[in-house]
Amino acid sequence: MYFVREEFKVNPDEWQADMLRAYNSDEKKRTVASACKGPGKTTAMAWCGWHFLALHPDSKVPCTSITGPNLKDGLWSEFAKWQARSPLLQRAFQWTQTRIFAKESPETWFASARAWAQDADPEQQANTLAGIHADYLLFLIDEVSDIPDGVVAAAEGALTSGKRLKLVMAGNPTRTSGPLWRAVGADRHLYNVIRITGDPDDPKRSPRIDIEEARTQIEKYGRDSYFVRVNILGLFPERQADKLLDVSDCEAAIRRSLSQLAFRYEAKVIGVDVARFGDDSSTFYPRQGRMLFPPKVFKGLDTQELGEQLCRSIDKWQPDVVNIDGGTFGIGIFDYCRHKGYGSVVRAINFGGRPMDSERFENKRAEMYWDGAEWVRTGGCLPNVPALTEELTTPVYFFDKKQRLCLEPKEDIKARIGRSPDHSDGFVLTLATPVRPKSVQNAQGVSSAMTRRNSEGKA
Repeated sequence: MYFVREEFKVNPDEWQADMLRAYNSDEKKRTVASACKGPGKTTAMAWCGWHFLALHPDSKVPCTSITGPNLKDGLWSEFAKWQARSPLLQRAFQWTQTRIFAKESPETWFASARAWAQDADPEQQANTLAGIHADYLLFLIDEVSDIPDGVVAAAEGALTSGKRLKLVMAGNPTRTSGPLWRAVGADRHLYNVIRITGDPDDPKRSPRIDIEEARTQIEKYGRDSYFVRVNILGLFPERQADKLLDVSDCEAAIRRSLSQLAFRYEAKVIGVDVARFGDDSSTFYPRQGRMLFPPKVFKGLDTQELGEQLCRSIDKWQPDVVNIDGGTFGIGIFDYCRHKGYGSVVRAINFGGRPMDSERFENKRAEMYWDGAEWVRTGGCLPNVPALTEELTTPVYFFDKKQRLCLEPKEDIKARIGRSPDHSDGFVLTLATPVRPKSVQNAQGVSSAMTRRNSEGKA
């Protein structure tokens, strides 16, 4: 506290003061901050780093984050920012792109920016902080929620031998697993735990979080939503972080049953995901109201063959709308059906296109998958198709700088499960656009016709 005020001429926020006291305490070697978005946690970590370097000769401060660019733009730039405010630190230390070193002992007294290659395996990741020893040693790990377990384990392994050994971690509680989850849960007895919130109703909230914007986001998304819990309240999500659905959600939807009366007057929609040869499949998923029926699955069909299969399905089931993946192969099926006389029924849906709610979603794909998850959780009935369950519970999501929900690329999903998510794509396509059942449309048409006839008769 005194060091920060004297060297940087600022007064820490209340929670920052708590974090500084916890880090500097000798009661526990480990300190972790579980934070909402934007309270100044990276600043507090940089203060810890400068304090440790300034007070301990021949000290080492290894620093890491989820990626090299994240470390460079986050914690490492904070070191530079605060050094510029301290004549003492400018005289004593030299800041570079990868190291900060004491000018009198550059080889033995330093902080270092450490990262791993994007294609690094778990052993290579763990080696990022392995083999570092000193009498005075402080590890700083930013964005720890997404840090590989081996990296934290390597840092903890170095806390056994030395005069003053410290580990400080901070991150957003995005997932109910991993180092941050364990540090504030099962391993809490080992850590000084600092919780940081932007909750408008909490008197200890971070003043750096705009209180009116926080209230707006809570009203928009709800206090129990993933976005609000993680970003505003600084709480772990109620479900597996960054997953739209858990297996339990899908299993519950598979066990549900509905009488035919519950959906017989609802709109009929077919979602069509199109593949071209290879290992991927083309899927036709029929849905009526809260009932999703088992799909038709095709492999190895060309455009004309698959288009003919779809035309037969339309003739047999008489859907109100058929939403077709408007990608490279899907647009050919769309054109085939249109030329066959089904133009009033088929629609081409661009997964990368503009969503209906462009403030909440990055693109149409993210919106459809979100709507699909809501449909499953709020009473939808799924067919017992293992591939569909796996694909619905695999994608992870995140928020961009505009706070829009983004879904991970399909290529990443395919790399993990060994195939394209053809089943889940087919299902979510059934939710791409609002659809009114023909029975309603016909009833409205009859009513309008009768009104016109009555008006003409009166005239």
